[in-house]
Amino acid sequence: MIRHCVFVRFRPDVTGEERTAIYAELESLREVVPGFLAMSSGPNVSLEGLHQGFADGFTMDFADEVARDAYLVHPDHKAAGAKLVAALDGGRNGLIVFDIVV
Repeated sequence: MIRHCVFVRFRPDVTGEERTAIYAELESLREVVPGFLAMSSGPNVSLEGLHQGFADGFTMDFADEVARDAYLVHPDHKAAGAKLVAALDGGRNGLIVFDIVV
């Protein structure tokens, strides 16, 4: 299984409702991407203070690399990803992606 971890730094003007809508659109891709198993999202709740401004994030679980790769090139992912990037402080610089094998 591949866990796709994404840490984001939203612009200050992006509301909680907008964040929720972005996450919901990303999660809806489970319906169109075979092997997209689960998604969790929300604000950082760590007390360590090491988030470096990346105060929100989400994880996606994919059955394998093939499913993850299909997600990455899917046109619905491109559209949802563009909305996410537009809401970030610094655009693509407001995002960190890290995939691990689970």
